[in-house]
Amino acid sequence: MSTGRFLLVILVTFACTFFLRALPFLAFSGEKSMPPWLEKLSHALPPAIMAVLVVYCLKSVPDEWYPGGLCQLLAVAVTALVHKWKHNTFLSIILGTAVYMLLIRTL
Repeated sequence: MSTGRFLLVILVTFACTFFLRALPFLAFSGEKSMPPWLEKLSHALPPAIMAVLVVYCLKSVPDEWYPGGLCQLLAVAVTALVHKWKHNTFLSIILGTAVYMLLIRTL
């Protein structure tokens, strides 16, 4: 792929992402309020997405729990505990990932 085509792909991707991120602010700016169904969805969707991500991450846990499955389960537990403790998504993801990487290299 040529450099010009590569830059065009990046530009189009950026424009689409920016537009999709700005769309809700444009649609509900000013005095318009969000419809009740959308407000309800905005509260239900984040936990549902996190549940799907946990299932996806743990779908490949091997039958032998040691060492692979143990590493994954401990990393998930650390992520959940840190998030419950600090309520900081970024910190919990970083620490959970660090624990997983450390465990797979030491066990």
